[in-house]
Amino acid sequence: MTHHSAAHLPATGSIFALIAEELGRIAADKGEVLPPLTSDSRFLDGGLPIDSLDLATLLVVLEQRTGQDPFREGFRQFTTVGELAALYAVPA
Repeated sequence: MTHHSAAHLPATGSIFALIAEELGRIAADKGEVLPPLTSDSRFLDGGLPIDSLDLATLLVVLEQRTGQDPFREGFRQFTTVGELAALYAVPA
């Protein structure tokens, strides 16, 4: 099994970890504690201490860190952490 550079499509797991890391940072900046994340954690109505502005910040960071913008062709609906991770794990 060959290992690819970061320029190749990341696995969902690594994207999930990246989302969790960044959400933790966003929450900490607001003095909040991020509850344990699962792929079913819902962003805006599921108890995560983030709002739509925080979510926009997260998407910018993900684009910078992954080099991918799954929203380039227009907004794609997602409500859970797992759904967002999947957008970055497959070719846009």
